Amino acid sequence: MKPKPSKSGKRDTKKPRPTSSRSKPKPNAVKHKTSDTIRALLIALFAALVLRQFVIASYNVPTGSMKDTILVGDFMFVNKFIYGARSPLFLGIPFTDIGTDTLPSWLRFQLPAITEPKEREIIVFDYPLDRKVDYIKRCVAVGGQTVEVKNDLLFVNGQPEGKVTQTHVDTDPYEMPNEVDYKVQYTDVDAPHGKHYTIRHFTEYYDRRRYPRKWMEFRGNDNFPLIHVPKNSYFMMGDNRDNSADSRQWGFVRRDHVGGKPLMIWLSVNWHVKAHQFYEAVRWNRLGKVIQ
Repeated sequence: MKPKPSKSGKRDTKKPRPTSSRSKPKPNAVKHKTSDTIRALLIALFAALVLRQFVIASYNVPTGSMKDTILVGDFMFVNKFIYGARSPLFLGIPFTDIGTDTLPSWLRFQLPAITEPKEREIIVFDYPLDRKVDYIKRCVAVGGQTVEVKNDLLFVNGQPEGKVTQTHVDTDPYEMPNEVDYKVQYTDVDAPHGKHYTIRHFTEYYDRRRYPRKWMEFRGNDNFPLIHVPKNSYFMMGDNRDNSADSRQWGFVRRDHVGGKPLMIWLSVNWHVKAHQFYEAVRWNRLGKVIQ
């Protein structure tokens, strides 16, 4: 087809515009890019799971059995390899209950420990009655030692757990919110191995559910009979001595139940503060606190 003449009488010799050099991506290229993304995500997830199982993991505390050393709402990093990292207790889809906790013997192993758990150290371990549940307590005695509680005083091998100094009494309205208030005796303990910590005992309680409402003397479990800790086992107690389910109730913790050692608190949230008051809910003074 010949070019049409323009108004000036000259023929229009403009060439048609070339099409864009950018072409649509080929289906194979799109699939390849998607597969690379999925592969990278799976590798990252696998690496995170390996780190959590064998190196370091984050735990949060839902109960007050370790008050005031560890508070409800504390999030902490836990060293998983110091006592010897071990194979997982559960194999399945992460963050679900889909899987099995019955592992063949060739999948069960434990790496060498850097050190063994010592008395007065805080330890994360498998709850003896349900190993899927993680507990955190203070190890007050190791295998071969004796434990006894007399009039709220802990004795290990017949000796007090350390030099104890009663400091002050305060009211704790959050032990059982809106139900019972407690007056708490705080006691500082200077223990062997350079350990220093604070324990709590209830002295009085105020029950809002009963009449007449008045402060009553608290009578807890003040005594525990002398007992020998077996070899490769540990006796655990919470620092909140009158409100802690521990070895006094469910017995010893075996060596193969030990999971790790808490390092530091990376976040602490007071759940009693309303959610929209986030700045007030965060316990800023606890961030970065080393746990001992």
